[in-house]
Amino acid sequence: MLKATVPAAMITAPGSGQGKSMVTAALARLHRNAGRKVRVFKHGPDYLDPMVLEVASGQPVYQLHPWMTGEDECRWRLAEAACDADLILVEGAMGLFDGDPSSGDLAKLAGIPALPVINASGMAQTFGAVALGLASFDPDLPVCQVIANQIGSPYHGELLRQSLPDGIRLLGAIPRNEAMSIPDRHLGLVQAGELADLEQRLDDAARVLAEAGLDGLPDAVTLEAPAPQPPPRLLAGVRIAIARDAAFSFIYRANLDLLAAMGAELAYFSPLADSEVPAADALWLPGGYPELHAATLAANGPMLDAIRGHHRAGKPILAECGGLMACADELADKAGQVHRMIGLLPGRAAMASRLQALGLQSLRTRQGELRGHTYHHSSLDTPWQPLARARKQAGTEGEAVYCRQGLVASYFHGYFPSAPELVAAIFRGEPLHLLNDKEPADA
Repeated sequence: MLKATVPAAMITAPGSGQGKSMVTAALARLHRNAGRKVRVFKHGPDYLDPMVLEVASGQPVYQLHPWMTGEDECRWRLAEAACDADLILVEGAMGLFDGDPSSGDLAKLAGIPALPVINASGMAQTFGAVALGLASFDPDLPVCQVIANQIGSPYHGELLRQSLPDGIRLLGAIPRNEAMSIPDRHLGLVQAGELADLEQRLDDAARVLAEAGLDGLPDAVTLEAPAPQPPPRLLAGVRIAIARDAAFSFIYRANLDLLAAMGAELAYFSPLADSEVPAADALWLPGGYPELHAATLAANGPMLDAIRGHHRAGKPILAECGGLMACADELADKAGQVHRMIGLLPGRAAMASRLQALGLQSLRTRQGELRGHTYHHSSLDTPWQPLARARKQAGTEGEAVYCRQGLVASYFHGYFPSAPELVAAIFRGEPLHLLNDKEPADA
């Protein structure tokens, strides 16, 4: 049994756009710069925020989500981190009570207090009403402190403090400052590796928080959970080549950990810069931004030929979202320019003017239920019929899953630890044994 007591907080907000991502990153950097070991987690599916949070904290960042990763894994990861961390921060998703399960649900499950960040720009005494609403909405979730963001002056911050009801105090009031922002694009924040000055940005943001009085530690909580059993070594002797560069970067650390724990040897390569795929038994093309690098990818003929050769040899390929786009015959970028792609999946992937799909989904098979999510701004026009469709969390039809000649391609992003046997089957090139809608997942 793992058990430890450590200061911890769920950094949340009334809704998206309040600034909680940058506040979480700045808090992590502030306490790291003070000599503390800070472990940060992200509630729910997200690839981009964790990239920044890893740079901020200097430690690996994992996802926590009671439905996608499972309640037991949430408790275990937090308890494991508590054993050697000086501070644990969990960045919430959307608003405190948004989604099912919400950030509030995760906070209650873990026994971590919620610490809302409220954008107070254009707000005075109403700040207290918002804080009171968050604190009283769920009596089982204590909200004892709040952070004001985007204040205009010290007087503004004092008005906010005075507006708070008994039992809620202002932990700090953050002034408007360019240091508290990071560029974004259609899928969220710009990738951490694309920001040459990210370290300086984070140090500047940490100083802003210190000046706002946010250098204190949150209350300590006790976190405990049993350690999980190691997964079966179903991939012993299997070498998996994984695309990893600016175009293919949406990879959960937990997915890599699972593949290694099941015995796989992992070899990384860049479809943008390299000319060949490492010698491997299987290939993983994860999601990312192939649409931003389509011209470079299309011009790398040797690499495209190498991936085609891997496929012709009958070796398995998993292509997720951006990987699916790259496997199509063509990719039309946001400007409408069409680029030749790998050509394993007939048809064209094209960027759309608005979001095409978003939400939690799962793929149900006799080898396990692979849980995950979808989030994309492109669509695929193909003559192929899907072998299966993922199911939305609500039970309705989700993303198409194309399976042919060793290729498994979908806009669906899987969280591998939710279904180790299925993941191993995909990378061994074994068929998926699907369940119908009426069969239980443990059939």
